[in-house]
Amino acid sequence: MSNRKSKYPVLQVDLRLISDLVVVIVSAAIGGIIFSCLGQPVIVGYLLAGSLIGPGGLKFISEMVQVETVAQFGVVFLLFALGLEFSLAKLKVVGPVAIFGGLLQIVIFMCLCGIIAVLCGANLSEGVFVGSFLSMSSTAIVVKFLVERSSTNSLHGQVTIGTLIFQDCAVGLLFALLPVLGGSSGLLHGMVSMGKLILVLSIYLTVASLLSWSFVPRFLKLMMQISSQTNELYQLAAVAFCLLSAWCSDKMGLSLELGSFVAGVMISTTDFAQHTLDQVEPIRNLFAALFLSGIGMLIHVHFLWNHVDILLASVILVIVVKTAVVCVVAKAFGYSVRTSFHVGVLLAQIGEFAFVLLSRASNLHLVE
Repeated sequence: MSNRKSKYPVLQVDLRLISDLVVVIVSAAIGGIIFSCLGQPVIVGYLLAGSLIGPGGLKFISEMVQVETVAQFGVVFLLFALGLEFSLAKLKVVGPVAIFGGLLQIVIFMCLCGIIAVLCGANLSEGVFVGSFLSMSSTAIVVKFLVERSSTNSLHGQVTIGTLIFQDCAVGLLFALLPVLGGSSGLLHGMVSMGKLILVLSIYLTVASLLSWSFVPRFLKLMMQISSQTNELYQLAAVAFCLLSAWCSDKMGLSLELGSFVAGVMISTTDFAQHTLDQVEPIRNLFAALFLSGIGMLIHVHFLWNHVDILLASVILVIVVKTAVVCVVAKAFGYSVRTSFHVGVLLAQIGEFAFVLLSRASNLHLVE
């Protein structure tokens, strides 16, 4: 913010970031409008707009670090709004399939890929790791789609959201498991790391539950009284609460997504849930568009075209296998074929956490 060569602080403006954000927002708006007029989900418009302006397209944006950092707020606010709409009563209903079914799905994929790796002559650890990141699904993409379809409160929507939240929690456990698979730490060390993570998660959720009935209602009521003339201060306080919870979660070794979701759930137990959602919804929509456009920028059109055969086969295989596995798991917990199929299709993709896991595994030389 300041120029160290100068005696007095001078405000510095990053014109590159401003121009990049202008390009992203304008292109996302155009893409969303076009696909909305065609009767298609605006998500597709955001993704294609990002791929068009990104390094793999017309190269309007060549350096993505700053844009992606700002766009990360999109995931935070998506999960915060989801938490505001989430019902703890409904969570208890879908809890078993979300927790045990989600865990079963991850284990099945690890076993399947481990067996395939051994049969193909690869290392078992590589196969187990591939199974772990294939089992992850994109919380941000699925939640955005469910919100657009007004399906967040449906049975298949609740089962899907519950499973996605469990997967976000499981990412931390998978991170603790990676050094073991990579051979850089022993099994005992890996188990200790996972135990510490579970303990931290338990402490975090306990503190959150205590605050949700003691501090949060009084704080929101005070903000309502102070901002009786304008909602500006209440809106700012809600956003600050969300970001603080996400930051604390991240510092404790959990994820930003989990912290923002928990913040939303804490407010959802009060009488101010709907009012808070109305205040943060415009912010959520803006940053969600930025995030989805950022994901689109990762698409390299020339690479896709040169490897379209193997990529298409892999995508079809992943979609078919994931849909089948999730359907069987959901059906095993007593849900109808229709609901199980809906959940299977919604979870039949690979989430953005796969990139994070792949990056960490590459550093540990677990995969090439």
